[in-house]
Amino acid sequence: MKNLKVIFMGTPEFSVPILEELIKYTNVVGVVTAPDAYVGRKKVLTACPVKALALQKNIPVYSPNKLREDYKSILEKSPDIIITCAYGQIVPKEVLDYPKYGCINIHASLLPKYRGASPIQSAIINGEKQTGITLMYMDEGLDTGDIIKEEIIDIDNNDNLETLSNKLKMLGAKMIIENLSSIIDGTCERIKQNDKDASYVGLIKREDEHLDFNDSAINIYNKIRAFAPSPLANFILDDIEYKVALASITSLDNDVKPGTIVLEDKDSFTIKTKDAGLVIHKIKPLGKNLMNVRDFKNGYHDKLIGKVVR
Repeated sequence: MKNLKVIFMGTPEFSVPILEELIKYTNVVGVVTAPDAYVGRKKVLTACPVKALALQKNIPVYSPNKLREDYKSILEKSPDIIITCAYGQIVPKEVLDYPKYGCINIHASLLPKYRGASPIQSAIINGEKQTGITLMYMDEGLDTGDIIKEEIIDIDNNDNLETLSNKLKMLGAKMIIENLSSIIDGTCERIKQNDKDASYVGLIKREDEHLDFNDSAINIYNKIRAFAPSPLANFILDDIEYKVALASITSLDNDVKPGTIVLEDKDSFTIKTKDAGLVIHKIKPLGKNLMNVRDFKNGYHDKLIGKVVR
């Protein structure tokens, strides 16, 4: 497959192992990725992980602001196939129709469930026990193309966004290499998706990260996992935002208002939810670094029990 001319489209760290495998086994003639973005408090203009790898490997990089309007230079590379994973823009029909072997997407859910931008977070938030990777032909819809192959993995009870993403990105890298030959020779499956079973998930918004302690403990716990280690779920205590990195659930025999802190010790404090207790182990106060609750309490100088978070 070293003669196979590939254009790869991807942006975040999730896409990096896939590009690494394609570089090993094919001829990656170009990479399409997001423009550089300002990162951190100091707003340093930074290349995304996919671009950083491409530049390291001396592969031409294209970062159009609007792919729909600026794609001709990509097609001038005459790709045999285009492979995408978490790119971030809609690929126009002119690009989809160009490669002789088509455009293939690597999607982090078992389609048609969780089409869209946040399939991994959504699977955790909804308490799914399994998820997986779908290889699919791209069409003009949002993750609506024919399925080539799906593989399932289990979601552990303590998986968070980082650990589950790590499992899925390695699975995606393995699957694309295993299935490229059948895609090229036309022997791969093409399974139509059942749109009646489809669900869509959008980009995560700031308000999605806030915790509601009127909800069940398991739903709150799942949301914390879905946003860890970044951007992290949050609550308000003493009119200050605190982000939660690690928590657990405990049973409670307590009729106080949800959101009330009912227990505390040196290493944790427990907040009443609708049906149980949420034990907080690691938090990030606004403007400070992530810390254990023990370190937080060393500087808090007040009793937590009886206070209400929101």
